[in-house]
Amino acid sequence: MTFWKSFFNNNNKEQYSYYTPDKHLNKKEILLIKNLYNKGSIVDIYLSISNNINLYELEQLCDSVGWVRRPIKKIKIALENSFLIACIFSYHKSKKTLIGFARATSDKSFNATIWDVVIHPEFQGKGLGKILMNQIIQQLRYYDISTITLFADPQVIKFYNHLGFIMDPDGVKGMFWYPL
Repeated sequence: MTFWKSFFNNNNKEQYSYYTPDKHLNKKEILLIKNLYNKGSIVDIYLSISNNINLYELEQLCDSVGWVRRPIKKIKIALENSFLIACIFSYHKSKKTLIGFARATSDKSFNATIWDVVIHPEFQGKGLGKILMNQIIQQLRYYDISTITLFADPQVIKFYNHLGFIMDPDGVKGMFWYPL
């Protein structure tokens, strides 16, 4: 039970303090970084908590990290059924480019699972993945969701550990069913 108790500890409420969520959040973008130097260009980086996303741009972002392509029709359904969607965009000379993405599903009361966290390789190592995850967590905590889970490939476990995610010390294991 030790593992689950850690999610109900409210001493960390101020840990994620990048912005204060409000009911109009999905109608604006929040400037995260002004004048970031990236590969010979100066770009501005913005965060958007919104379900208004171009599916083909998302597909290109996922392609950039080598993810297996999924049918656009199914991606659209997954996004429509997500509780929260966060995107990071770069702006260069009035051109907006999707460079980061994450989403969460939830029962809207106790539990949420974070899915599909991705940062374009050109922007990795600049702290954007951490910012994206902290914003997702902050939003979920704003809705008083106390159990936040995710699935992680072995090569990114260390990244999530640095954000406070832990392997379940009580030995609770997820189970999966796949069609034959």
